[in-house]
Amino acid sequence: MPTDTTPPPVPGPDGAAPPAAAPAAVLWDMDGTLVDTEPSWIAAERALMGAHGATWTHEQALGLVGKALPDSGAVLAAHLRESAGVERDPAGIVDELLSAVVASVRSAVVWRPGALELLRALGAAGVPCALVTMSYRSLADAVASRVPGAFAVVVAGDEVERGKPAPDPYLRAAERLGVDPAACVALEDSPPGVASAEAAGCRTVACPHMVPIPPAPGRSRVASLTEVDLPLLARLAGGEVVDTLASDDPARPAGPARGALAARPGAAG
Repeated sequence: MPTDTTPPPVPGPDGAAPPAAAPAAVLWDMDGTLVDTEPSWIAAERALMGAHGATWTHEQALGLVGKALPDSGAVLAAHLRESAGVERDPAGIVDELLSAVVASVRSAVVWRPGALELLRALGAAGVPCALVTMSYRSLADAVASRVPGAFAVVVAGDEVERGKPAPDPYLRAAERLGVDPAACVALEDSPPGVASAEAAGCRTVACPHMVPIPPAPGRSRVASLTEVDLPLLARLAGGEVVDTLASDDPARPAGPARGALAARPGAAG
């Protein structure tokens, strides 16, 4: 996976109208879709637990993938209480984890395969993008600052009353962009994120990374953002459904089985 501390600037929509067939906007999840921050989240979670003599398994970490941070903080606080007899404020836990992950991102960013290339193509075509994340503003801004001008709107987890899987984050992004959610394509890597985007009415592309995302009517799935380009986004915006993870999908390239997910740590979406 590419590690860039100073990636090339991504051109943003400079007033040029997007192609007629393009989606009104592309709405990006951040953790696990745009950037691979998951190892930093799990390291912070394990450090938190270790400081209090508690353990934190890979399977437990998977249970937090895509969740709103207040929900994750509550889970972690409950685990500390039950396994180590330690009382911690969930909000304080979230602040501690965020500080660790923000520091990691400021040092280096690992971009998900195909993400920067797709951002560049969207910017050149004048298709507006929004970053829609359950991470808080401090982390969202740290990531967005690496690609100046790429995102016309950033919606962070501490700015919505209900986080993913509720539709609020995607509805807020579409509203701030001045577009119909149904005319947007959302890119997501987790079940809560996919549920949020679909509930908002967006055409949704599931690109599973940490945990599997099952097929569902109207749901597109890809193994990697390297499979996503402007023509595919136009097809999806027009109502087509593409699932390259389905074994019987004629669009699936020949070769090794697709969609096998390597086990690794994870956190918020």
